[in-house]
Amino acid sequence: MDSTGDAVLATLDSTKTQWYHYKAVIISGMGFFTDAYDLFCVSLITKLLGRIYYHVPGSPKPGVLPPGAAAAINGVALCGTLLGQLFFGLLGDKFGRKRVYGFTLFLMAMCSIGSGLSFGGSRKAVLTTLCFFRFWLGFGIGGDYPLSATIMAEYANKRTRGSFIAAVFAMQGFGILGGGVVGMAVSSVFRALYGAPAYAVDPAGSTPPEADYVWRIVLMLGALPAVLTYYWRMKMPETARYTALVAKNTEQARKDMERVMDVEIKVEKVTEEHTPSGENRRELFGLFSKEFLQRHGLHLLGTASAWFFVDIAYYSQNLFQKEIFSAVGWLPPARTMSALDELFKISSSQFLIALCGTVPGYWLTVVLIDRIGRFMIQTLGFLFMTIFMFALAIPYHHWTLNKAGFLIMYGLTFFFANFGPNSTTFIVPAEIFPARFRSTCHGISAAAGKAGAIVGAFGFLYASQNQDRAKTDAGYPAGIGIRNSLFILGGINMLGLLCTFMVPEAKGKSLEEMSKEDDGQVKETRRIEQV
Repeated sequence: MDSTGDAVLATLDSTKTQWYHYKAVIISGMGFFTDAYDLFCVSLITKLLGRIYYHVPGSPKPGVLPPGAAAAINGVALCGTLLGQLFFGLLGDKFGRKRVYGFTLFLMAMCSIGSGLSFGGSRKAVLTTLCFFRFWLGFGIGGDYPLSATIMAEYANKRTRGSFIAAVFAMQGFGILGGGVVGMAVSSVFRALYGAPAYAVDPAGSTPPEADYVWRIVLMLGALPAVLTYYWRMKMPETARYTALVAKNTEQARKDMERVMDVEIKVEKVTEEHTPSGENRRELFGLFSKEFLQRHGLHLLGTASAWFFVDIAYYSQNLFQKEIFSAVGWLPPARTMSALDELFKISSSQFLIALCGTVPGYWLTVVLIDRIGRFMIQTLGFLFMTIFMFALAIPYHHWTLNKAGFLIMYGLTFFFANFGPNSTTFIVPAEIFPARFRSTCHGISAAAGKAGAIVGAFGFLYASQNQDRAKTDAGYPAGIGIRNSLFILGGINMLGLLCTFMVPEAKGKSLEEMSKEDDGQVKETRRIEQV
């Protein structure tokens, strides 16, 4: 690399935190706000969809989505996300982060709107088009993972890099919080305008026709944050590290840095000492080559497997909060509420869990990650998630009688997921791989996580059903129950804890040091002046 490129990298690692760093957090973070809102707001509306489209006249219980439909609505976006992570991760390394970054946001906005429109009058047509748009919504969401993490990692300095990547990811917490707020607000407005009796009083009248607009509005509002930040995302320059290390245009990297940051880079003197071969070994190995596997194979296995295990637990908890709350009696029986009452209760429960457990966990990670390190946070997170899962499962019948205590314990599992592996598994893959593979390897790790989310979403949907066939939801076989499901999730968290030991600590180190990109390169001694 020439002296200008070396100066750019040195400046990126040492420059003070500036306004542009915070601007990048907001621009990238709003994508994650949209991601979380779109992925998790569906958990608010599935019971409403069941009441609207699967009402059975004369049934003592409100209609519920059949197993296939519920699995499709919950899982299709996760399948799209997995494929999007792999696809856009590869494109981010091939064509640059910036060139494909805006398209992911555009896709999310359009498909959020399409999800709410969901054409057709029959339930089959509505659910089919809903699943179609949610798949492509997930595809766009998937692209945001590797691109946002890589962009923020490549802009930040080595002292505060972890906090800035964590802050981008922490916007997920506000997205989940926002979903709860929107669900409460929309259901409250429609309750005031179109009041309805409880299902037990009037089964048909408990779901007013106007309720069909409610779930559509909730989904379509997910496009708003994406639309508001699209222009600013398109104005972001390519990251200087990609331009210098992958595109090999170090002068353009210098100009981009000086344009967006308050820094001027001058290289005054260059003295070069060549290695005996004069070759840059960085170009001699490709992705999944023998040398890549020797250097980074164990790291990739560690990041992917830890993300896989944490997402099984995390998405099981998030997507099926309403089933867990109903099982312990936190939510009243469905027959005692109207459709809009039920949506309000589910939304307020999600809001409360996010406010007390999810959001504080995310932001404590932001504060502490560059002080105590990624390894410590991930280890503690998995450990306490395991402890609280078992603490919920072992005296499970006690918690069914102590609803406030259950909510506190359940909230603590979310707290330690986010002050723990849910955050660190996003951060670390953006720090430890070479620049030309960084987005791809992050996408592979993230896709492994979404594979875990799919396992959690589909598996927990069936496993959490009551062991008594007469007490399961309509159309479902008997499951193992909430208690045994919590035992299994506790064991999964223990496996994630073991995988943590395969991942190196990146605290306080440059990206080039972690990825070993300087091995065998031309060694240079320079004096760099930053003004």
